[in-house]
Amino acid sequence: MVAVADLTRDRPIRLAIVDDDPLVRAGLRILLGGSPDLEVVAEAADGAAAVSLADAHWPDVILMDIRMPRLDGLIATRRIRCRPSPPQVIVLTTFDADEYVLEALRGGASGFLLKDTPPHDIIAAVRTVAAGAATLSPTVVRRLIDHVADPLAGPRRARARSHLAALTDREREVALALGRGLSNAEIGAELGMSVPTVKGHVSRLLTKLGLNNRVQVALLVHDAELPR
Repeated sequence: MVAVADLTRDRPIRLAIVDDDPLVRAGLRILLGGSPDLEVVAEAADGAAAVSLADAHWPDVILMDIRMPRLDGLIATRRIRCRPSPPQVIVLTTFDADEYVLEALRGGASGFLLKDTPPHDIIAAVRTVAAGAATLSPTVVRRLIDHVADPLAGPRRARARSHLAALTDREREVALALGRGLSNAEIGAELGMSVPTVKGHVSRLLTKLGLNNRVQVALLVHDAELPR
């Protein structure tokens, strides 16, 4: 699992669980509620309700299923992540088809896990994305590698390189480091910068690229196929 966290917290991580199966919601509530640094503050059974609970309960992290009535988890993720100061989203599903993985990550999800992920890894993933990093199951990482190598990679490469050309040299170095999955602390150590300076560069490059998290930057870097 790809998962690196930078930050510590002085309060419990506020969680919301979105799944149309009440047994799944109950199991996750029991699993996550047993950790003193996690607090389940809301649940929903479909994507439309998930959008509403994000506004009403201000969770830090939402665990989001994909196939649900009224509004699926992919559309709900995109709508939630477009809001100001949105919660992080981890897609937790039984479906790992390529189109689901890529749409979820491009829509702003910070993680994509399968429901057979071991419980301790799900808890670790919540802590990781709450700290501003990303988490992907090994299966998803393999799919992303395949995505870079597929026949449509050429047009994507050109578009990605065009976007990255708008960055300063330093922002580009930070973007390439994000593409390698480095944490802020690791980027700072490698590039000779303090962690706050790295965070500033990350924030500026996200704004320039029109993206909202590190996973999307990593996808763009991989699409560009630049030497790292």
